[in-house]
Amino acid sequence: MKAILIHQFGGIDQLYIGEHPKPVLNEYELLVKVEATALNRADILQRQGKYPPPKGASPILGLEMAGIVEEAGKNVTEWKAGDHVFALLPGGGYAEYAVIPQGMAMLIPDNMSFEEAAAIPEVFLTAYQALVWLGNVQPAYNVLIHAGASGVGTAAIQLVKYFQGTSLITAGSNEKLQFCCDLGASFAFNYKEEAFAEKVLQATKGGGVDIIIDFVGAPYWKQNISCLAVDGRIVVLATMGGSVIEKFDVRAMFIKRAQLLTSSLRSRNESYKIDLTQDFSQRILPGFADGKLKAVVDRIFNWQDVAEAHQYMEQNRNIGKIVLNGM
Repeated sequence: MKAILIHQFGGIDQLYIGEHPKPVLNEYELLVKVEATALNRADILQRQGKYPPPKGASPILGLEMAGIVEEAGKNVTEWKAGDHVFALLPGGGYAEYAVIPQGMAMLIPDNMSFEEAAAIPEVFLTAYQALVWLGNVQPAYNVLIHAGASGVGTAAIQLVKYFQGTSLITAGSNEKLQFCCDLGASFAFNYKEEAFAEKVLQATKGGGVDIIIDFVGAPYWKQNISCLAVDGRIVVLATMGGSVIEKFDVRAMFIKRAQLLTSSLRSRNESYKIDLTQDFSQRILPGFADGKLKAVVDRIFNWQDVAEAHQYMEQNRNIGKIVLNGM
C-alpha cells in the first residue's frame, strides 16, 4: 500500500509518499480503507524524532482516521465490510489502510463526511478523558481551557457546554477568541495581551474555575493556581511552554485543596482505549447526529500536500483540525 513515510527525522522535507506493507488483521480486528486522516501535534514531534510510537504500534504517522471497512476478522461480531467507521489509532493513519480492534471503531453518523469524522477521535477523546474521566465535570462547573482554538480546545469547549458548564478560554489572536465564543465559550482572553488569572477571577466573581485544561505547563503554573477554585483540578495534557516550575511551593496547592492530574492517550493500553471509546460512543456520539456537537475542520489538504499541511500547523494558523484526504 501507499503511505506517507519519513526519509529521516527532521523537517517537512523528509516526508514522502512511498510503499509500505499492508497491515494484516487478526480475528478481532477490522481492515479499513482510509478515506481521511487528521494532523496532531504528536505527528510533528514524531517526524522530528521527539515522540516515538508506542511499542508494537505502526511507525507510520497518524493518530486517527475515517474510512470504509474492507474486511472483518472471523471473530468480529459488530461490524461488516462496507461499514463507514472512524477511530483513534496508536499510529498508521497516514496510509491507504489501517487496522483497528473492533471495540475501537465508531459508526460515522449519516450526516457526517469522512473528513469531519477523521477530525473527531483524537481531540474529542482526549478532551472527554480530561473533562469527564479525570476532571469529573458537572453542570455549572467553570472550566478554563488553554489553547482554546486548538483541536482539543475546540472539542473541550463543546463538551463543557454539552455538560451544561461554563467555559473560559485563552488564545493568541482576536480571530481565535471570537471563534471560540461563537463555538460556545462564555469568556475569552488573549494571553499575549493580558494576564488571564485576574480576568478569570473577575469573570467568576472571585470563585475561580473548577477545572483547568492546560497544554502549556510551567509558564502558566502560578496563574493557574491563582484562579483555581477550592477543590479544583488542573489537568495537564502537554508542556509546550516548559516543564520545570521554578520555586514550586506545594503549599499553594494545599490552600486550594488542588489536584494536579496529568495524562496522555497514545501510550494507554488497548483495553483502556476501548473502554474510553465505548463510553464516548454511548454518551457523546449521539450529540454529533443531532447537531449539538460538530467536528471543527479548519482546512483540508490532499495527502500529497502533507508537507504543506505540517507547515500550516507548525505556524499555528489553524483553528480546529487540519485534515488529509485523497488516500
